[in-house]
Amino acid sequence: MTETLEARRTAITHVPLSIAPLPPLDTTIEPWPGDYVELAGHRVHVRRTPGPTGSTAVYVHGLGGSSTNWTDLAAQLREHVDGHALDLPGFGRSEPIDGYDFRMATHARVVIEYIESLGRGPVHLFGNSMGGAITLMAASTRPDLVRTLTLVSPAVPDLRPSLRRVSDRRLPLAFLPVVGPRVREQLAAVTPRERTHQMLRLCFAEPHSVPPHRIAQSDHEYTERSAQAWAGNALSRSTIDLIRTWLVPRSKSMWLLPPKIAAPTLVVWGTEDRLVSVRKAPRVARLIPRGRLLVLPRTGHVAQMERPVSVARAVVGMWEAVERRAW
Repeated sequence: MTETLEARRTAITHVPLSIAPLPPLDTTIEPWPGDYVELAGHRVHVRRTPGPTGSTAVYVHGLGGSSTNWTDLAAQLREHVDGHALDLPGFGRSEPIDGYDFRMATHARVVIEYIESLGRGPVHLFGNSMGGAITLMAASTRPDLVRTLTLVSPAVPDLRPSLRRVSDRRLPLAFLPVVGPRVREQLAAVTPRERTHQMLRLCFAEPHSVPPHRIAQSDHEYTERSAQAWAGNALSRSTIDLIRTWLVPRSKSMWLLPPKIAAPTLVVWGTEDRLVSVRKAPRVARLIPRGRLLVLPRTGHVAQMERPVSVARAVVGMWEAVERRAW
């Protein structure tokens, strides 16, 4: 344990934090406008944060999330990059095509195809939670498309059994035979407001600090999601495949991906992350050849939402260091 903590401290000291001015944090802004992109048979919904031409960021959300998870971080970075936040098929406003299998590798192909469709060369790629696992796959498969990589609590294998890791304690029962259908009916009856508060308690270290405007936006999004016939299936099948990627033989383990990442990589983790233990953070950063780690205190699973200014300063610091060839 001492060695792990020491490795973590060493990594933290090597993350340069930019002192360049950032836009004022405004948590009352609405999610960035979105439109649809035709992509290999999909109509993928993408929210765009206008920024300077010549530098592009692509943001990939986590399990149960959407493009709105990047609203505040994209705003912080808009003077540096043109931002593109995807709704993966089955999430947000992207309706999945018939036969879509919701596998992590399939989600990764959608991300790769989107970056290719931009025709801009390598991008600054971001992923949170499940999106972190997906961007690990994308960056290791197509290093030519990734200029830098930022991983926020990526969903690497973490098989700790704990009910603290689910938004509703009934959720594990929903996958069981016999009782499963009744439990799923009960979960479907949970109100959007309660779903929002479940998410806040699970993903934030300090849920009481979330501004009322953001809570109202989340309520609206859960209301919209409750009317989508495909949303529940997308969530359950993506969850099952994510866990499956954690249980494969060692020869196919997700831990084989980080050493293949060629891009400069910033790994960000919150000390109070309930979903993926911060104990995994030093291993992820060490395995990535050009990886560095930033651990944020009093922060949960979605640092880009809970600490957008801190994450932005670290990201811009990485970009500045890369330009100086000091990363």
